[in-house]
Amino acid sequence: MKLSLIAIGAAIAASVGALTFAAPRLGGDTPAGVVRPAPEFQNIDTWLNSPPLKLEALRGQVVLVDFWTYTCINCLNHLPHVKEWHEKYKDKGLTVVGVHTPEFAFEKSTKNVKDAIQRLQIKHAVAQDNSYGTWRAFNNQYWPAVYLIDKEGRIAYSHFGEGSYGATEKKIQALLAEPSAVAAAAPAPGGSAK
Repeated sequence: MKLSLIAIGAAIAASVGALTFAAPRLGGDTPAGVVRPAPEFQNIDTWLNSPPLKLEALRGQVVLVDFWTYTCINCLNHLPHVKEWHEKYKDKGLTVVGVHTPEFAFEKSTKNVKDAIQRLQIKHAVAQDNSYGTWRAFNNQYWPAVYLIDKEGRIAYSHFGEGSYGATEKKIQALLAEPSAVAAAAPAPGGSAK
């Protein structure tokens, strides 16, 4: 009996260990060898609070892409931080894009999303991703999920779920402080690019 309990305990421990190693990483700085270009926004149904945006046109800026939906409690808990970062850094080179990807059919209604944006006092751009085109392009699986895109258009950081707000803000600050190759290539006022 004692031996079988030990065997069961060992089997459970091995299963938990295997699941832990197989679990997706929860975000953070992207290792140098894994850095990948950010995919373009795809199949966006409607842009709210903004004209349509293209990541290519945002080169030279830091972009925060926030996957959310207006009925997700975790998204609602996370939203004040996203709104704060938008207000704090929008004039320093940060563009925030909330990618509203619905979990339920009623969340596909543009009127419902507009009402939520007004009720929640969201001022940053919101892309309505009803067909999950951008969600799939980012290979995203979570609400909320934050991706920070550096000035060169690469995903430099991600975080899934609530929390890590201090680490995320520090990464925003670090990315904003980095020089931009786009800015370096621009002609100086009154001069020409070499």
